[in-house]
Amino acid sequence: MVIRRVLAPRIDFGALRRELGLPEGFPAAAQREADQAAAAPPATGVDRTDVPFVTIDPAASRDLDQAMQLARRPGGGYRVRYAIADVAAHVRPGGALEEETWRRGQTVYLPDGNVPLHPHTLSEGAASLLPDVDRAAVVWTIDLDADGATTGVALERARVRSRAKLDYEGVQAAADAGRLPEPVALLPEIGALLTARGLRRGAVNLPLPEQDVEPDGDGWRLVLRGPVPMEDHNAQISLLTGMAAADIMLAGRIGLLRTMPPPKPEAVARLRAAAAPLGVPWPDGVGVGEVLAGLDASQPRAAAFVDQAAELMRGAAYTAFDGELPEQPEHGGVAAAYAHVTAPLRRLADRYATEVCLALHEERPVPDWARAALPKLPEVMAATDRTAGAATRGAIELAEAVLLEHRVGEVFEAAVLDVDAPPNGQSKPGRPPGGTVALDAPPVRARCTGELPLGERIQVRLVTADPTQRKVVFERA
Repeated sequence: MVIRRVLAPRIDFGALRRELGLPEGFPAAAQREADQAAAAPPATGVDRTDVPFVTIDPAASRDLDQAMQLARRPGGGYRVRYAIADVAAHVRPGGALEEETWRRGQTVYLPDGNVPLHPHTLSEGAASLLPDVDRAAVVWTIDLDADGATTGVALERARVRSRAKLDYEGVQAAADAGRLPEPVALLPEIGALLTARGLRRGAVNLPLPEQDVEPDGDGWRLVLRGPVPMEDHNAQISLLTGMAAADIMLAGRIGLLRTMPPPKPEAVARLRAAAAPLGVPWPDGVGVGEVLAGLDASQPRAAAFVDQAAELMRGAAYTAFDGELPEQPEHGGVAAAYAHVTAPLRRLADRYATEVCLALHEERPVPDWARAALPKLPEVMAATDRTAGAATRGAIELAEAVLLEHRVGEVFEAAVLDVDAPPNGQSKPGRPPGGTVALDAPPVRARCTGELPLGERIQVRLVTADPTQRKVVFERA
């Protein structure tokens, strides 16, 4: 993992919050319901406190949706236990809190604090799978054979107790040293099997480094962090559960899927054409996902290829169905049917999809409140996805502009990630040719004008850094 940090001065994210219309607090009635639910934890579900679950999340997180425990099965194969926070046990259908969560849709994360889907008394308290306390959960038990294929799925409401709050960097260090805690000691083995199965069926994962803004004393730091293997392995358990949930809902002919069209052949052909000039090997018979999995995205040409591959991942949506199955039920990135059920503290849709899965698994009718919500969820989630994306982009663009505000005119080393490619071969009137560049230090990604060689390192001069407009522009030096 490569982490690059550059210190930025104090930044006020208040204007961004106001621009996006983010709420400052919860209505009194909704907060009161949350406080009452937190004071009287649900007593439903079987006792699974003997299972040594642990959570793996960013170190600063307290809204812990998932906990896992992995074991070998007698005779071969694996058993994955995945406990998901039972948010529906805390939120009364038809109440003020449910209404407010529909207005928010999902938690929005900003450097100076999140705008939570649920009040902190639940999301970082009574509903969060914090260590050493009993919590209500929906426990998925998924059995795998020795090759990682699913052989059995069960789910139940349960009372669980996490043994430890682990973080990605600590877990990676423990894995490198061969000292992973017993509940997740098999995670590298199972994660690698699931990744390989995904690549064989055509799954596509973009190995993009994560750009973020973090507090640092009285200021902020701009961070570029590459993914660590254990983070990818952890994500495979969530994907496994989401695919199991989708299968249950498709078999029951009711539910809510996370869908995306498969990559179009012409888009794959364009990407293949870009591979050779960028020095990216693409042997015959090898899928896009396998090519991407073998790249080091810290290298300029590989990073440019990954940026081009992002064009394949378009059209993600939520698809609700009741009775008639969707024409296109799959998620192109997963290369399988897939549903969001593993982050109900942070995403509204997961609460209802989980309730559908529980009902179908227990062979009982889907509750009316969950069934009625399904057709309304895609629009709500699409709108809040846009808001959350705008918040993330806006915070990074603001930090970049503040960081570079007093460096206009300086020359930097940069890698060319993308170049303008208008369909007719001509630039838009009044728009000079250019593209997107990524600086090594500070870790900034921004527009650059000029004739740019894709995948090459060049020198660029900073011409604009405007915090008011959150705008940074370079020109080729």
